[in-house]
Amino acid sequence: MSTDAQRDWQHWRDRRAAAVTAPYGPLSLTGTHWLADHPEGRIPAVPGIWRESGDEVVLTASAGDGITVDGRPPAGEVRLAADHAPAQRSRVAAGDRRLVVLRREGLWAVRDFDPGAAARRAFPGIEVAPYDERWVLPGTFRPYGRTRSVRVVNADGRKRGLGLAGELALVRDGTEYTLRAAVEDDGSLWAVIADATSGNGSYPFRFLRPAPPAPDGTVTVDFNRTQLPPRAFADHFICPFPPPGNTLPFAVPVGERRLRER
Repeated sequence: MSTDAQRDWQHWRDRRAAAVTAPYGPLSLTGTHWLADHPEGRIPAVPGIWRESGDEVVLTASAGDGITVDGRPPAGEVRLAADHAPAQRSRVAAGDRRLVVLRREGLWAVRDFDPGAAARRAFPGIEVAPYDERWVLPGTFRPYGRTRSVRVVNADGRKRGLGLAGELALVRDGTEYTLRAAVEDDGSLWAVIADATSGNGSYPFRFLRPAPPAPDGTVTVDFNRTQLPPRAFADHFICPFPPPGNTLPFAVPVGERRLRER
């Protein structure tokens, strides 16, 4: 018999599936183009000329490029800051595509989201383990007081800083384990983790996103809601690998595991 927790988890699964398969979800990302790799400003398959200019990107486009900025064809040069809204609300579009300006550690890139991407059309679905209430654990978030940055390898092979706000402590079988976590804008936590199944039954790393902690730091850690990272859906994401200390020594057999085989 299903429980309220199981039903809540199923609603979460439904929302998650809808987000992954949405027109501008992770499956639609067809490229992340670093401007430093294109000093002349021309990006193959992306219209317009894109150049760095200090804290902005300058886009030059003609009528023949088919680009719109804020819903209108640009007149000459347009200066752009990094996009922070979802891809569907990016300022720059090329037909149905959305061209998202990205900045990481001072480097600029343009991401190309295309609802007609082959990966979205051929998506086989996510392999998800059945809900198991034994993997809903009490936890405690212990903030550092100030954000710390640690250099970690990203999925594209480059090292970048990962901002961490504190430690998420949880107890399993009488032993305490800690995970280094960031705090999102809405107060929820975000930890990049691996476990004994990583790369052997599940994706090499996954994301854990607990709800905001209570004022006393207590938080529910539901491993049933462990997610695949965006990199699992498109190779063009630059997701960070787990920081030191975030590889659990036991198997976490629940949550999203990997993409189904085609």
